[in-house]
Amino acid sequence: MKVCMVGLGYIGLPTALMMAAHGVEVIGVDYNKSLVDTLNAGKVTFDEEGLDALYQDALKGNITFTNEYPACEMYVVAVPTPYDKFSKKIDASYVNAAITSVLKVCPKGAIVAVESTISPGTIDRFVRPAIAEAGFTIGEDINLVHTPERIIPGNMIYELEHNSRTIGADDPAIGEKVRQVYKTFCQGDIVVTDIRTAEMTKVVENTFRDINIAYANELAKICRQDNMDVYKIIEIANMHPRVNILQPGPGVGGHCISVDPWFLVGDYPGLANIIKQARLINDSMPEFVLERISAIMEENGIEDVSRVGLYGLTYKEDVDDVRESPTLQLLECMKKHLARGIKVYDPCVTKDLVPNQYHDLDAFLNDVDVVVIMVGHSQMRNSLDKLDGKIVLDTRHICKDKKVYTL
Repeated sequence: MKVCMVGLGYIGLPTALMMAAHGVEVIGVDYNKSLVDTLNAGKVTFDEEGLDALYQDALKGNITFTNEYPACEMYVVAVPTPYDKFSKKIDASYVNAAITSVLKVCPKGAIVAVESTISPGTIDRFVRPAIAEAGFTIGEDINLVHTPERIIPGNMIYELEHNSRTIGADDPAIGEKVRQVYKTFCQGDIVVTDIRTAEMTKVVENTFRDINIAYANELAKICRQDNMDVYKIIEIANMHPRVNILQPGPGVGGHCISVDPWFLVGDYPGLANIIKQARLINDSMPEFVLERISAIMEENGIEDVSRVGLYGLTYKEDVDDVRESPTLQLLECMKKHLARGIKVYDPCVTKDLVPNQYHDLDAFLNDVDVVVIMVGHSQMRNSLDKLDGKIVLDTRHICKDKKVYTL
């Protein structure tokens, strides 16, 4: 089966490469000409362990990259799904635009699989009406499927191969056809169900994680108020066989855990109460870190914010993904509370994204007195001795043998 991957970003590109590396004929499509040109020039477009090797394996198979939509038997739509930060509802315009382009070229009976993460009911509320408005009949002209992704930056290649998958389809026979495509590379269980269940399952998974993180973050705030060690308390509590509390942190980033729960809040107001509160707690953490910075500066007699440095711009360690980054959220908070001038460094971010951004660790450390560890990159874990003589706020709990400030 010839597959067209629509959208070659963090999800679409590795999935397309994985399919091609395992014998599937793939055409990768993206509206971004520069991105397509880069891929055709033999380079991947973002940093991810194993992605370069996977790209080379895909080239040995059958994969091409283009800006033009081709005629294929199956289309996998992996485009962004932002949400309105006021209403908390999903913006399905990118998905619908991609499907509209597919409908112009697809043969009768083609399969259109939405891989993008969407809120429960998105296909019923937005996708089906758009297809009907274009004059196509689902089940006759095209077959609609939802194949939510389940991978995380930093471990994409392994998770593509080993994580279980869910395929939602109107017709179980079509779902089975799609399952066979994913089975070429996926060693995990692949469940075929209906579309609404597939939509809900993905959002529920990420919401579960968000609620657990919020519990840890709320514990951190409680323990801070009475000067208790939240990490020791969590360590002891986790000795219980039925307790598994996560670690607190400076916030929740990325385009899954920090976004998907809002879909449920927006679609089910008045019902998603715990979910909403968890989101508010996690969204409050960058400001909580800012309060800790202010208290530490006052305690140490530091008045110049330019002597403070934030280590880490990405939303998690050892990736270059800055989507919904807690550090970027903190910098936004600073506009309301402190003068500008705080310094920032991240070894994984090579482009200038914010003011006062450094690209050399030693130069960064030389120019600051207070180091706030926002991300636990391997570089910092292997360079903790360089923090000697610095005032350190460790929001990631990586300086376990050093005397530092914590959340």
